[in-house]
Amino acid sequence: MRIRPYQQKDLDSLCAIHAAQGFDYPLPDLNHPLFVTKLVLSDGDADSEVGDKNAEHDRAGNGESSHSSEQILGAVLLRLTAEAYLLLDPRTGTPRQRWQSLLALHAAAERNAWRSGLEDVHAWLPPSIAAKFGERIAGLGWVRDDTWSPYCKRLQAPK
Repeated sequence: MRIRPYQQKDLDSLCAIHAAQGFDYPLPDLNHPLFVTKLVLSDGDADSEVGDKNAEHDRAGNGESSHSSEQILGAVLLRLTAEAYLLLDPRTGTPRQRWQSLLALHAAAERNAWRSGLEDVHAWLPPSIAAKFGERIAGLGWVRDDTWSPYCKRLQAPK
C-alpha cells in the first residue's frame, strides 16, 4: 500500500468510492483551497511515502504518478472550518444592549469569515446556556445539527 498526495486523475475513483459509501452528502469540491490535506491510499508500492518526490512526480517529471495501474483504495481529506467563541461581558449593559452587541459582532464575524473563504462556522454551547441561547442564535440562522455525531482528535507534536 502507498499513501501519496491527491492528483486530479484520482477524482473518478474517489467519486465511485464516495457513491459506494452511500452517505447522504455530495462529494465536496476537492479543488477548494480550504482542503489543506488530500491524501490517497492506493495499492501501489510502499516505497513512496507522502513527501517523497516520487509520490508527486514520476521520473519524467510530468506530475503524473509512475503507477498508472494503481487502484485507489481510499483517501483522507481535511477541510478547514472555524469554531466560534463569543466573549461578551455579562456585567455590562442591559440584556437588550448585550443582544445588540452580539448582533453587531455576529454580522461582522460572518462577513469576515465569508471574505476569508470559510463556508461554515461551528459553535459548541455549554450545557448551562444551550437551550435558551441556542434558541436565540437559531433565529440568526444557526442550525443545531444532531444528525452526525461529532468527534474531536486532539493533535500532539510527533515524538
